[in-house]
Amino acid sequence: MATAAQWIQGARPRTLPAAIAPVLIGTAAAFDLDAFKPLNAILAALVALLLQVGVNYANDYSDGIRGTDEDRVGPLRLVGSGAAKPEMVKRAAFAAFGAAMLFGLVLVLITQAWWLILVGLGCVLAAWGYTGGKNPYGYMGLGDVFVFVFFGLVATLGTTYTQAGQISLPAVIGAIGTGLIACALLMANNVRDIPTDMQAGKKTLAVRLGDKHARESYVLMLAVAILLVVVLAPGRPWMLIVLLLIPASLMPSWLMINGRKRKSLIPVLKQTGLINLGYSVLFSLGLVLSHGL
Repeated sequence: MATAAQWIQGARPRTLPAAIAPVLIGTAAAFDLDAFKPLNAILAALVALLLQVGVNYANDYSDGIRGTDEDRVGPLRLVGSGAAKPEMVKRAAFAAFGAAMLFGLVLVLITQAWWLILVGLGCVLAAWGYTGGKNPYGYMGLGDVFVFVFFGLVATLGTTYTQAGQISLPAVIGAIGTGLIACALLMANNVRDIPTDMQAGKKTLAVRLGDKHARESYVLMLAVAILLVVVLAPGRPWMLIVLLLIPASLMPSWLMINGRKRKSLIPVLKQTGLINLGYSVLFSLGLVLSHGL
């Protein structure tokens, strides 16, 4: 039986900033539209966090039963390590998905945007299909597309829409930015796992690109995400404070390019998660400070 600490570790708390970041940006974009609604923002945050936890447990379960995590470097995997039975991890994943759908339904009832139910169902199906089922798209190199779409575009623009009833250019730029950083986080994880993923037949984008180009893509995604705010600077000059993240991005970028040992890439996950959180905070602060100028 896994301990409570192991279940928490299995939920991969270092990835949770990727769930909070788009909600924070989407809420700031709603504030920029004079439509900030705290309750809606809290519900959106709960949905995003629970979906992230569900994805992590589902990934743990699916990779574990396939043997992908048997010789893995990095955080604990409940199934792969034998700490928990596969069925228990699967139940934890669906419990998280169920709770996410419950909070999402409350948000739908408040906004009366019934079509969002389909979006929610799409999120859950995409989350499970990442590594689950007979033909998981995460094994075909499409996991990065899922992360960008759902943890970037859908989470950010959905948060803005459920508060403002519309979206805006800042919401779109923020969605693209946080989506790219979330993809960079996934890329850092997958570059570290290239040897074991290749053996298991898991053709992630990192595997398809190859070690060198996969590492370079990480740096490119961070650079584009941060520099993209320049588009908003003419009308919202405070958005340039996002450029303060450039120094913080240098060390993980250096590690990605030069870290040859798989263990040397482990800190990059935490650093990238913090960059995503920092990006969302600075992006949101830039919108708030520029509001009304």
